[in-house]
Amino acid sequence: MTWIGRQVVIFARDIGSFCLFFRDVLVQAAKPPVRFPQIFQQLEFIGNQSLNIILLTGFFTGAVFGLQIGGIFQIFKAEGLMGAATGKALTRELAPLMTAFLLSGRAGSAMTAEISTMKVSEQLDAMEAMAVDPIHYLVVPRFIAALLIIPLLCAVFIFVGIIGAFVTGVGLFDVDVGVFVEKIKWLVTPEDIWSGLEKAFVFAGIIATIACRYGLKASGGAKGVGAATTNSVVVTLLTVLLFDVVITYLQIMW
Repeated sequence: MTWIGRQVVIFARDIGSFCLFFRDVLVQAAKPPVRFPQIFQQLEFIGNQSLNIILLTGFFTGAVFGLQIGGIFQIFKAEGLMGAATGKALTRELAPLMTAFLLSGRAGSAMTAEISTMKVSEQLDAMEAMAVDPIHYLVVPRFIAALLIIPLLCAVFIFVGIIGAFVTGVGLFDVDVGVFVEKIKWLVTPEDIWSGLEKAFVFAGIIATIACRYGLKASGGAKGVGAATTNSVVVTLLTVLLFDVVITYLQIMW
C-alpha cells in the first residue's frame, strides 16, 4: 500500500508539473518577439523532413486497410464500400493517430535529444545568464510549428491513404472507379475530416510540450539524454492514446 501511495503522489506531482509547464509555454507564446526564423526552421524540420515517411506510411496503411476490409466486404459482395470504409477510418482515427506516433518517434525524440544535450552541457544556463528565456527561445517555436504543420501532415496522410486503398480496390478487387469515388463522397463527410484534424491539432501540442519538457528536465550527462529521450517518447505515446479516447468520446457525444 505504501508503494501504491507513493506512485500516486509521484503521478499527481508529474501531472501538476506538466500543467504548470504548459501554462508557461502559453504565456511565453503570447509575449513578443515572435521568433520567425526559429519557427520556420522547425516547420522545415517537423514538416518537410517528415513528409517522406508520412507519404510511405499513409499509402501502405491505406493499402493494407483496404486489403483487410476488401476481404470482408467481398463475402457480402460489397467491395464498392472499400473506399468509403477506408476513408472513414483514416479521417476519424487512423491518420491522426498514426501521424502522431510517427512524429513522436521522429520529431519529438529529436526535440528532446537536442534540448537535453543543451541542458547537460550547460548551454541553457548560459542563455539564462544572457537574459534569454529558454522556454521562449527553444520551446515556443517548436510548439507553434508543431501546431501549424502536424494537422497538414495528417491531411496528407488521409489523402495518400485513400490513394492506397484506391490502388488496392481497383487493382485487386475490380472495384469500379466511379463507384469507389461516389461511395467516399456519400459516406465521408467534412465533419469526419475536421474531427481528425482536431485530434491532430491536440496531438501536436502534446508531442511538442512533452518532448521539450523532458529535454529541459534532463540531467546526468549522456546517460541522462538517452533516458530523457526514451521517457519522452513513451509518455507521449501513452498520453496521445489517452487523449484520443477522451476526444473521441467528446466528438461522439457532441
